[in-house]
Amino acid sequence: MVDKTLIRDLDVTDADIDRELVEAFGEVSELHSELTKSIGDTKLVASDDTILRGRVIGITNHEVMVDVGLKSEGIVALEEWEDPTELDVGDVIQVLLEDIEADTGLILLSKRRADRLISWRRIVEECAEGDTVTGRVLRKIKGGLLVDIGVPVFLPASQVDIRRPAEIGEFIDREIQAKILRIDKERRNVVISRRKLIEEERATAKAKLMEEIAVGQLRKGTVKNIADFGAFVDLGGIDGLLHITDMSWDRIEHPSQMLKIDQEVEIKVLNIDREREKIALGLKQKEENPWERVGDRYPIGTRIKGEVVNIVNYGAFVRLEPGIEGLVHISEMSWTRRINHPSEVVNAGDDIEVVVLDVNKDKQEISLGIKQTEVNPWTTVAQKYPPGTVVEGTVRNLTNYGAFVEIEEGIDGLLHISDMSWTKKVSHPSELLKKGDAIRCVVLSVDQEKMRVALGLKQMVEDPWVRAVPERYQPGMVVRGKVTKITNFGVFVELEPDLEGLLHVSELADHKVENPQDEVKIGDEIDVKILRVDTVERKIGLSKKRADWAGEGGEEGQEPYQDRPQRKERRGGLGEAFGSGLGDLQMPDRD
Repeated sequence: MVDKTLIRDLDVTDADIDRELVEAFGEVSELHSELTKSIGDTKLVASDDTILRGRVIGITNHEVMVDVGLKSEGIVALEEWEDPTELDVGDVIQVLLEDIEADTGLILLSKRRADRLISWRRIVEECAEGDTVTGRVLRKIKGGLLVDIGVPVFLPASQVDIRRPAEIGEFIDREIQAKILRIDKERRNVVISRRKLIEEERATAKAKLMEEIAVGQLRKGTVKNIADFGAFVDLGGIDGLLHITDMSWDRIEHPSQMLKIDQEVEIKVLNIDREREKIALGLKQKEENPWERVGDRYPIGTRIKGEVVNIVNYGAFVRLEPGIEGLVHISEMSWTRRINHPSEVVNAGDDIEVVVLDVNKDKQEISLGIKQTEVNPWTTVAQKYPPGTVVEGTVRNLTNYGAFVEIEEGIDGLLHISDMSWTKKVSHPSELLKKGDAIRCVVLSVDQEKMRVALGLKQMVEDPWVRAVPERYQPGMVVRGKVTKITNFGVFVELEPDLEGLLHVSELADHKVENPQDEVKIGDEIDVKILRVDTVERKIGLSKKRADWAGEGGEEGQEPYQDRPQRKERRGGLGEAFGSGLGDLQMPDRD
C-alpha cells in the first residue's frame, strides 16, 4: 500500500494514480514478467538461487560463452552488453538461467535479466516509499513515462512537474530525480513522483527564502509564466509577481515584449505579504525614475523632438525619452484650424517637434504644444485689420447666431446676425447668405487674446434710421401700406420693403375694436397716418382712423384742413434710395 504521507500534498488522488497505473502497468508488467520466467532445470543444479556466477571463456561476433559450473557451457547474446568492447575473456559475471535445450544440452543464459533481478532485489532491500531515486527516462507510455532506476518504474504524467508540461515527451533521455510513491512487491511495480520531490525541495527553499527576503533586495529568479497583466518569477521556492506596470518606465503593451519563459532575471523586491505569502517584484525600480529630474531636463518653453506613441480623441501622447511622455492636447495643435480629431494632424509613429508648456512632476504629466512651434498669426491680426477695415471673405459656416467668414487662411471673423441688416429682422443667417458666398464686410473689433474678429455687413452703408427714415416719414403724413401681420394688440403694416409700422388696435376705427381681424385682413392695402417716428427704438406709430378722417373731408372730429398732409403712395423702399447694400433692412420690433 502507498504511504499516504507521501502524496497528501499532491493535486492528485489515490484513485487518479490507480487509474493511471491500471493503464500503464500492463506495459511495465510485461518487462518485469521476464524476471519471473521459468528457469526449468536450473533448480537441479542451482538450488533456489536463480542467479548464477560464471566466467567468460569465449567471445564471438554474436555470442558470449560462459562457464557456470555445469556440464555444458552457457550462451549469452552479445547484444545484452551496452558496450561489448568492455567485455574480456576471464571476466566473472552474473547470469540468469533461462533454458536448457534437451537435444543439445545447450544452456541459454541472460545477463540483462540477471541484472534486473539483482536491481529489483536491491531496491526492495535498500529502498522504501519516500526515498529519492535517480533514473533515466526511457520512453513515453500511456499515462506517463517509463523511467529506468535499475528496473523500469512508472512516472505518472501528473507527477512529472508542479505544472503539468504540455508535452511530457521532452523528458525522454533525461536523467531525473524523483520520490518513490509506491512499491508493489507482488507485482514488482514501482511508482515514482518527480513533482513530490520538487515540492519538498521548494518547501524547504521557501521557508529559507521567507526568512531572508526583505523589501529593497535585488534577487535573481526565473520567469515561469507570462500573463497579460504581468509575469510570475520563481525566486527559488516561491513565485513573485512582476506586474506589467513595474517592468519598464517606458510604455509596453504586453510583458512578452520584455520577458520570455525560463529567462533568468534580476529583480527588486517591492513588497512582501508574509501572511498570504505574496511578493511584489519590480524591474524598472532598478533604475532611477526619469521623472525625478524631469523639470531640469524639460523646462517650460523647451523645443524638442519626440515620437507620437498614442492617439486619443482629446490629443496625442508623445514620447520624449524612454519613460517620459507628454500630451499634446487637441487645442494645442493649430492656431487657426478647427481640428475634430488629432489624426487630422499627426499619426502614431510620427517624429514631430513640440514645445513644453507645463510640467507636473507629482502627477507625472507634461503638457506639450505643436502650434507653439509656429508664429501665432493672431499677433498680427490687430495691426492688419484695425476697426473700420473693409475686407473680402468667404462664408465658411452658418450658425443660428451668425456666419463665420474666412478673411485669410486660418483667420475667421464672426458676422453676427444683429450686424447683417439695419432694417430687416433676420431670424437665421441663411435668409441672406449661404456657405461659399463671397462677401464684403467691415471689421468692427479684434480681440487678440480671445482670437476673435467681429464683422459687420450693415455697417457697409449708413443707418437709414439716422436720416433717411425720419426724412421720408414725418408725423402727420398719410401713406399707403400693406397689412403683413395681425395680433391681438394691433396690426403691422409694411410701408415699403423691410420697413413696417405698428397700427395699434385703438387706432383702427372710431368704435371699439374687439378683434382686429374684423377690420382688416392680411394682404389688405390701407391708408394710414403717421403718428410718430422713434429713431431710438426704430419704431413707427400709425393710425387708420385718423387717415379715414382726412379722407372724409372735414366731418366732425376730423383735423383742420391745414393740418391734413398730402397722401404718400408706397414706394420702392430705403434700399432703392441708399443702394443695394440696404436691401436687407431690419423690421421694427413686432413685440
